[in-house]
Amino acid sequence: MDTSRVVPALAAVAPAAWTGIAATTLIELADPADPQAVLTRIRGAAATEGPLTVALVGQLQRDRKQGQIHLALARTAPATVRYTGLPWHWLVQTLQQRRPDTTAVYADLIADAEVWQLLHDQPLSFGNVRAYGVISPPPGRRRTTQPRYAQALAQVLRSGHRPGDEELHHEVLRRVDIADGALYLGPKPPAAAAVNVPLPPSKPAPVPIPAPAPPPQQARRTVSPAHVPGAAVAPVEADPHERIAAASKAGRHDEAAELAAAAERHAVQTYGTDTFASVHWVEVRAFLATVAQDPGTSCELWLQAAETRLDALQQAPDAHDVETSVDRAHHQWMQLRDASAARAFAPRLVALRRRVPGRQPGALESIMKTLQRLNSPPAQ
Repeated sequence: MDTSRVVPALAAVAPAAWTGIAATTLIELADPADPQAVLTRIRGAAATEGPLTVALVGQLQRDRKQGQIHLALARTAPATVRYTGLPWHWLVQTLQQRRPDTTAVYADLIADAEVWQLLHDQPLSFGNVRAYGVISPPPGRRRTTQPRYAQALAQVLRSGHRPGDEELHHEVLRRVDIADGALYLGPKPPAAAAVNVPLPPSKPAPVPIPAPAPPPQQARRTVSPAHVPGAAVAPVEADPHERIAAASKAGRHDEAAELAAAAERHAVQTYGTDTFASVHWVEVRAFLATVAQDPGTSCELWLQAAETRLDALQQAPDAHDVETSVDRAHHQWMQLRDASAARAFAPRLVALRRRVPGRQPGALESIMKTLQRLNSPPAQ
């Protein structure tokens, strides 16, 4: 597991955000090497009277001689795990000594092949401690995986919003793509909460923009929070995703867009404008515009989402959500039939492509070639 980027993100979370109280001490163990030193730090933290939150990011390995599970440390190798890894039962026994309901563990772990086989017969024990997170299967030989759960956990906590432990877990799961077959720690969210409105493939369409066509006689309606009459919008539900998806699937595009816009306004009022909660609803509205075959609105909203994630939320250019937003803005830009609209969006898209090249080679070059065609005088 590649933890190089998530460690700074976790360290940047305000200490009070971890526990929900002002007087909080943060202890960071990045790439620790000595199991006894790690245990000493854990025991010291466990001895405190107040609430304790433990974030674990790393790999589980099995001691082949004794069959015990260890949390790999900086110098752990399969042959030396017994001496260089942190025995899992040390962690559990230390945390179990605390008063009930004062400890929460958030874990983003990956299991080696032997541990993974064990976990299917017997779940990983956390004793009487509340545990949330995911355990992912081995990614394959000589491959690494990204700790997406931990990255999303840091993003939520850095947004200034600190829900309860279970709500925090559900909010994190809503933001990430969990590996197929991964094991959930803690309650698995209901289907409507775990799955966002489905989104189209992120790969930009390779087809260039068709020749500019005259605008349709009746322009499509652009729905934004400012344009939706308050009286026409139903009260925001606890989780309106399922209702929005049903309306969109049934072709009631205006209804779906109004529900999403109402949810976005609620997120802005509750958490603020440039927050992960609000940008999520911008992306839902972008997808709904795609389904409604309104590439102009969809492109603009995907551009807005990408810019917010990069500039306001300080996400990395290669973060999954950032790449996805830029890819989908690019895809919708390629669907535009109005040459003037394509020219208007182009500077923002080009600026984003310079920062977020994406995984598809030649994406920026494709935009520049299309712009060159659009700006060329028509053939006589």
